[in-house]
Amino acid sequence: MELVSPGALDAPGVAVRGEVDHEAVPALEAALEEAIRESAGAFVIDLCEVGFIDSSGLQVLLRARALLGRGDRALALVCPFGRVRRVFELSGVSELFALYPSREAAAAALVPAD
Repeated sequence: MELVSPGALDAPGVAVRGEVDHEAVPALEAALEEAIRESAGAFVIDLCEVGFIDSSGLQVLLRARALLGRGDRALALVCPFGRVRRVFELSGVSELFALYPSREAAAAALVPAD
């Protein structure tokens, strides 16, 4: 697993690459907690380049959602349709997240309406 800047989004966040499994969870959890603490407003986690996520990875994302929720902050997950998105759906947690198929869709949703 690797964390990188989420790119052109106008919100803080991280982009995750590789596999999110029990071995990657401690590093991901620490990185998310730090990035959330050091930012304000909506937060984006880009999963476009994640090839695999297991239940421990979903738990980390649920904890990030809870941490952001304490500050009344939105969490947007960029998660295109495919293998990883299917894990969210099969586990029953897809309804708990704002899932977007692309960075562009997430950016559009996070821009305040005029």
